[in-house]
Amino acid sequence: MPVNVASLPTVGAAETTLEPGQPQSALSEAVSRAARRYLSDIGDTPCAEGLYSLFIRELEAPLLREVLAWHDGNQSRAATALGINRATLRKKLSQYGLG
Repeated sequence: MPVNVASLPTVGAAETTLEPGQPQSALSEAVSRAARRYLSDIGDTPCAEGLYSLFIRELEAPLLREVLAWHDGNQSRAATALGINRATLRKKLSQYGLG
């Protein structure tokens, strides 16, 4: 298991796409719960921008904000931690009004 990945017990076979016996990470489980809750809330109502775009937008901005804060605003270190180029980080920060 990678460093800094907490495992949660799987709740049921229908709620995971992992191979049987593989634990979900805490992050994966949180995203799964959020997706299930969102889908339950909207039912059959279509999502105008598409679910993928909505989830990426909703996840990416807080991720960028938290990683940047963790690295005390140092964009180079945050970009390295995220595994992206510093210029890409700056573009995304601007896109979300974070920079």
